[in-house]
Amino acid sequence: MLVHQILKDKTIGGIQTVKPGTSVGDAARFLSEKKIGAVIISEDGVHPAGILSERDVVSELGKRGTPCLDDVVDNLMTTKLVTCKPGDRAIQVLQVMTEGRFRHMPVMEGDEMVGVVSIGDVVKARLDELSSQADALKNMIMGY
Repeated sequence: MLVHQILKDKTIGGIQTVKPGTSVGDAARFLSEKKIGAVIISEDGVHPAGILSERDVVSELGKRGTPCLDDVVDNLMTTKLVTCKPGDRAIQVLQVMTEGRFRHMPVMEGDEMVGVVSIGDVVKARLDELSSQADALKNMIMGY
């Protein structure tokens, strides 16, 4: 399965972003309200400047306590983004996420972000693909 197929099948619409300069507290509230694990930091919603995950917030809370919530996302976000393309294979994306120990990846077409996939999206797609293959083999064996 390819990344563009995963994006097509996602039920949540749009790319969730916050602007640079947003407080960490507001970003954490946004993550909670949207029930998502990471948010892209972008001025225009198309060109990502970074990504902030729940893990980033919790890690900083553990180090500095609640004062970090008044900080801006620019100071906590990951700026060296690992991205994928719509034509990349899901299994390759899964491997990169697993090896890099992160769970969200922007999907880029040229210099523009066209979506975000989570490790959950990729695992679900892979399980669906394996289930379809198993059904096809079963039907072939049974002569359907």
